[in-house]
Amino acid sequence: MNLLYDRNIIHSQEPGKPSRRKQIYPVNDELRDYLIRWGREVSLPVSYDDLLHFRFSIPRLDKDGNDTHWETVSYDMREWEYLREGLVKIYAILKIEGNNSYNDHLDVASIDYCPFGNSRPFRIRIINRFNDNCDHYYIKQADASRIYGLELEHILSSNRMLFFTNYNTLVEQHIPGIPGDIFIEKELNDEHTNKVRFAKEFVKFNEHCFIRLLGDMRSYNFVVNVTPDIEGYHYKIQAIDFDQQSYEGRKNIYLPQFFKDNYELVKLCLSHLNKESIEQYQAEERTLMTFRLVSSKLRMQSIMNIMVKDNIAPPEKVNQLKTELAEFYNQPRFLKCTTMGAVLKLQMKQKLIKNLQQIPKDKRHFVFR
Repeated sequence: MNLLYDRNIIHSQEPGKPSRRKQIYPVNDELRDYLIRWGREVSLPVSYDDLLHFRFSIPRLDKDGNDTHWETVSYDMREWEYLREGLVKIYAILKIEGNNSYNDHLDVASIDYCPFGNSRPFRIRIINRFNDNCDHYYIKQADASRIYGLELEHILSSNRMLFFTNYNTLVEQHIPGIPGDIFIEKELNDEHTNKVRFAKEFVKFNEHCFIRLLGDMRSYNFVVNVTPDIEGYHYKIQAIDFDQQSYEGRKNIYLPQFFKDNYELVKLCLSHLNKESIEQYQAEERTLMTFRLVSSKLRMQSIMNIMVKDNIAPPEKVNQLKTELAEFYNQPRFLKCTTMGAVLKLQMKQKLIKNLQQIPKDKRHFVFR
């Protein structure tokens, strides 16, 4: 979908908001075997359920006194000592392959809880007691659709996703960057911001999300990383929320361009890019995704074979999405899909078919057979 062809979206309504409370889908045996095979399933000393035993909580405010929608939780002393030791060990598993020789100078500074998120996450703040440097990671409920989203991000993007599972517990790295809504408010119109470069990255991000059906990329669900370059700055947009991987029925929910939160970015693209440039950047993203897909064909085929059989969305959402995509592409093959995984597989093939035709037939057949 080309931004330049849709100038009226700036004045349009949002295309139906994502579900406020998404169902948690369990990890089935096949997906569990996949996670074990690729080193994602590990034994953890603390589970998500352990963290639910807090005694009370207080709202966590930002530096300006605004509610962050996170709550700092407290535990009784015996529970705290058990959690503190286990959470430091999890950090060692996440960062240094479980090497506990550095644990003596690490401590848990705080534990925050977000009751509003789909996965009701806990945010663990780890502090180095020698220099007061802090780091974070998250513990969430192991939702199958979210795990598919993290794994697809790892395979199909330049971002290496660090996460582990243990039964119903999911541990995720913290993804650093400027939250998208903060960037739009404070950085987008700064005189030092290279608006053309940023517009290019938003076009590519928009294309990436649609190809892999990652939904709900409102501005607070992605971050922006800014890197000094020989000619100004380079920008990278990275998703940080994967709850809406192949879940919603509305096609436009998978296109960041349609959210009101992102309208300033859409207007930026329309004012700084022409039709040919937009199409070039979309083609660049499809080319990169094709190379990544083929280079990880064994892993990709394995995860897709599991996903096409898994139930990760209500039937009515599957039916709505496949109908909208069939109409969008004028491709009735979508109507034969019975799961979100099958819709995603056909969507990727539909979007990447021209790029795949440049790949030897035996390799592309291996991925999408």
